[in-house]
Amino acid sequence: MSSPATENENAGDRTVKGHPMNRRPNILLILTDDHAAPAIGAYGSVMNTTPHIDAIADAGMRFDQAMVTNSLCSPARAAVLTGTYSHVNGVTTLATPIDASQPTFVSQLKAAGYRTAMFGKWHLGHGEGHDPQGFDHWEILDDQGTYHDPVFLTAEGPVQHEGYVTDLLIDRVTAWLDEQPTDEPWCALVWHKAPHRPWMPHERHMHLYTDPIPLPETFDDDYSGRATPVHHANLRIADDLADVDLKEDPPEGLDYRGMARWKYQRYMADYLRCVAAIDENVGRLAEYVEARGETADTLTVYTADHGFFLGEHGWFDKRLMDEASLRIPLLLSYPRRVPAGQSTDALVSGLDLAQTVLAAAGVPEHPRMQGINLMPMLTGEPDAPHRDTFYYRYYEHDDHMHHVWAHYGIRTERHKLIYYYADGLGLPNTNNVTYPPEWELFDLEKDPNELRSVYHDPEYRSVRETLTEELARVQAELGDTPYVRPSPAERAAARGRL
Repeated sequence: MSSPATENENAGDRTVKGHPMNRRPNILLILTDDHAAPAIGAYGSVMNTTPHIDAIADAGMRFDQAMVTNSLCSPARAAVLTGTYSHVNGVTTLATPIDASQPTFVSQLKAAGYRTAMFGKWHLGHGEGHDPQGFDHWEILDDQGTYHDPVFLTAEGPVQHEGYVTDLLIDRVTAWLDEQPTDEPWCALVWHKAPHRPWMPHERHMHLYTDPIPLPETFDDDYSGRATPVHHANLRIADDLADVDLKEDPPEGLDYRGMARWKYQRYMADYLRCVAAIDENVGRLAEYVEARGETADTLTVYTADHGFFLGEHGWFDKRLMDEASLRIPLLLSYPRRVPAGQSTDALVSGLDLAQTVLAAAGVPEHPRMQGINLMPMLTGEPDAPHRDTFYYRYYEHDDHMHHVWAHYGIRTERHKLIYYYADGLGLPNTNNVTYPPEWELFDLEKDPNELRSVYHDPEYRSVRETLTEELARVQAELGDTPYVRPSPAERAAARGRL
């Protein structure tokens, strides 16, 4: 047996007493629902503290430009599992359940001898063909799940547990890990419901965030520099938050501006209280892994399914390709191989986790996966693979609730090009108005808050042309199909089906 010094020399890795250098890592993937990066201390939050989540960043890498391929729960989760875009894995909207038999990084790990388990919000369909596959054990929330006394669906049938869902998830994970040997690798997916709407905190946190929470600088945005679809999105805190979200009546006599601010404070207080429970339980789980003596050999990921508006532009929710919705937190530690205290501005994605996890485990990636293996970047290898352009597509043209048009686009280091292509096949919307498709272009260096589209600005003509060509190139490279406008006959036929 070689000495620790020799092992470090040969492998470039750290050593932990009693654990061989060639031990395959455990995989702990913590995924939250709607947790925006600005509500995490490691990302510079001015609203709250998250010491246990921050500890993952301190021990490894913080990705400052991580993005989601499709800012909606089900498609984003499918991308993480399969390492593929929506047009490949088939999960394009909330109404398209997953074909769970398709290859995932979990099925690849299980085939390679990993013990695998899934806990929490699945939200990819339920029943034959849609229940989790590739897992030795799974306990998933029924649809969205509930914050209190949730029902967990299992292979043996539904089971209801008393308690708060964020706490219960860690109870269930540790109960499963108690049965796993410490000398064999495991993969556990811990997918929280929180902090999803309607933001119901545990009683122990109701005393938090009673002081005013700072307003984003774009809170009063009037969208004067934006395309038509943005004006019609029903994501406004002032207008679109419901009684179930606010949980109490507003004070009397508030004008529109005052009502918007009152609603923001109610929304954000409960949102951050839900995050507080997540942070506590990240700490609980980290302490448990440490007690098992497995911290150095566990690849821990903290991320979210997609971004979320925390009052930016006066909005809540997600869906749009704006930065607050597009960007996700992504923190990764693996003490055995990844140096601590790193950060990067590389354009990365939750899409990349499948190949990264498999590479860390020494398991071949599936050839259809479309992300990037981030391990070379994490370990400081020269010429680590990276992307210059990131592609996004949102399919769920919604003309009944959120009123967000389907759209796609690309994000580069400096620019963002968006094409809002859906107008219901040319059908009138609920206001009986038909709109043509529209484009937006942002110079993120000059306008990081995305207040003014420069798509029609003559000074950006060459940029617009270059990015339009790049969008077509990336779509073709990924195998996606550009939207084709319906013919007049198709429009007429669609109208006849109304």
